[in-house]
Amino acid sequence: MHSLARFIGIGLVAAAAITTAACGSDSDSSGSPSTTGGKSTGLECTADDVKVTGGFGEAPTITIPDTCEAPKTLITKDLVVGSGPGAVAGQPLTMNYELVTWSDKQVLDSSFKRGKAFGLTLGTGQVIQGWDEGLVGVQQGTRRLLIVPPNLGYGEGGNGVAPNETLVFVTDAVQVGR
Repeated sequence: MHSLARFIGIGLVAAAAITTAACGSDSDSSGSPSTTGGKSTGLECTADDVKVTGGFGEAPTITIPDTCEAPKTLITKDLVVGSGPGAVAGQPLTMNYELVTWSDKQVLDSSFKRGKAFGLTLGTGQVIQGWDEGLVGVQQGTRRLLIVPPNLGYGEGGNGVAPNETLVFVTDAVQVGR
């Protein structure tokens, strides 16, 4: 009987060790999410996972990875830092932007390609909530990445955007204030 108990105990310890080793880490040594065959493991992407090329004033190229999931919160990152005072609610802004939809990784809209910047008054509901929140503090000359979850974008859809779509914008603050 002691042999059976010892055998079961050793088996449980071995199983626990194998289970712990199998779980491992969700990140490799670079801090990137783990993937299986190029597919996401369920971890949310960060601003650094979305690749943007091109400088201020140029139409950017935006590359969305398939190795992580769309973030569930608003993410902002300044790719080029401008100068001057940061934008506040009620202030007019003139912006250029490129919009890529997360699900199909396609450009949906681009003021760069139209050759006409977009004017708005920050914080007044003229634009999606992700812009009203994500552009606070932007300085003239700043290129800012905005990753906007559906609840701060178009939610159930509209304006050519599918329901529950995450939006990725690269914005250039052409003018802040008058």
